[in-house]
Amino acid sequence: MRLYLLALNPTDAVTEGFLPAAARLGLDVTVLTDQPDAHRRIYPETEVLECDVRDFRAVITRISTHHRPDAVFTNSDHLQTQAALAAAYFDLPGKDWRATLRCKDKAEMRRRLSAAGVDTVWSAELTEPAALDAPYPCVVKPREGVASEDVVLVDGPEDLMTRSKEILERRPGSVLVVEEYLPGELFTLETLGDGNVRHVLGGFHTELSPPPYFIEERLTFVPAHPEPVVEQVLAQLDALGVGFGACHTEFVVHEGRARIIEVNYRAIGDQCDLLLARLLRIPLFEHILRTHLGEPLPADLGARRDGAARLEYPCADRAGTLVDAPRSTDLDVDGVRLTYRPLRSVGERHELYMTNRDYLGVLRATGPDQRTVDRVVAEFLAERQWEIQP
Repeated sequence: MRLYLLALNPTDAVTEGFLPAAARLGLDVTVLTDQPDAHRRIYPETEVLECDVRDFRAVITRISTHHRPDAVFTNSDHLQTQAALAAAYFDLPGKDWRATLRCKDKAEMRRRLSAAGVDTVWSAELTEPAALDAPYPCVVKPREGVASEDVVLVDGPEDLMTRSKEILERRPGSVLVVEEYLPGELFTLETLGDGNVRHVLGGFHTELSPPPYFIEERLTFVPAHPEPVVEQVLAQLDALGVGFGACHTEFVVHEGRARIIEVNYRAIGDQCDLLLARLLRIPLFEHILRTHLGEPLPADLGARRDGAARLEYPCADRAGTLVDAPRSTDLDVDGVRLTYRPLRSVGERHELYMTNRDYLGVLRATGPDQRTVDRVVAEFLAERQWEIQP
């Protein structure tokens, strides 16, 4: 069976998750990407074809002139609609392209949730800097952005004018969304569905950097959110038409009310997916691929709920060259399994981005209870250093 996997830059999810899972399923994989050399360097044994994957017409043409497809899949935020349209063209299982578009376009997501009567958030779109009469503080962000890139809290019209001008200079031709700030604790909900059955895999409690930025610095696994919270989030996902394959939803809870911040219609990223598969002890990546092959999910995934987990992302606090940092490490300490992977090489120079691009590495930890996991993680981080010189 032939799987076409759409990708932009190489990611850990594809390299360590989906490609090994496809091999275990016995699938022939063809990667379609606009960055073929980068992918061939990482997995030279996999067929990689150059394609303008942002254009669904180019994707359909590339597939139709190659081998017959059995599945078209992507884990990229930017390519969900293209993959959904290509799958529909070839009469293959896939996500509803309208749902993928609603999730990717943050302004359309707000309109859809409001029209469905499940949540209304004040929002507006900007194509040029402007000082709006808005319910400040507000959040300004790219309409189709990801990973906290150019997401910032503004406290008044002048601040909005300044920030929107800066972002649009970095992103000419982009559209910005300005929306009211939603107070509350930030969480995620991880779901997996086949169009009929939907499993809730749990979620994470996310700790952010101080305002005005929204860098995810720490995530702690939550085996089960309160049922009323889950029901509210699922109702909003239903309004968006989300229910097939993996979905990563970010939401806040304030005084018992759950309100979606954004929906990433794919598996959770930044190595959380790798941790989730280990923690729950399920073939998560295989399950995701099977749904795109048209196979139903089991009524019970057999996921374990008795473990604890945490992820830490050491971040750069200044611009400069990384001159000292821990190497890739795997350890078992007091029943806690630690996996550290560097995300920036020693010798690299970077500016300070105030986004997830400031991550220096990621530490994944799973263990029997949260107190032990937290202690072991704190000790690991305290014993290591990341040195940046101007």
